Amino acid sequence: MKMNVGQTIEIIYQDKTGKITQRKIEVVGIRDGRIRATCLTTGAPRVFLVSSILSWQQEPQKRHA
Repeated sequence: MKMNVGQTIEIIYQDKTGKITQRKIEVVGIRDGRIRATCLTTGAPRVFLVSSILSWQQEPQKRHA
């Protein structure tokens, strides 16, 4: 899993209760198997366990003409 600080990604995540959600996040930091991020839906800071991310996709970069 290769992602960078500042990158926007979309994840499918399973929380500790087993609930699966899809979120668009902006990565703030990656350390010790955790991703600190801002949830772009709520604007709230979140921490995600890398081991609980079921799928992820990098958002395409916007092109400037």
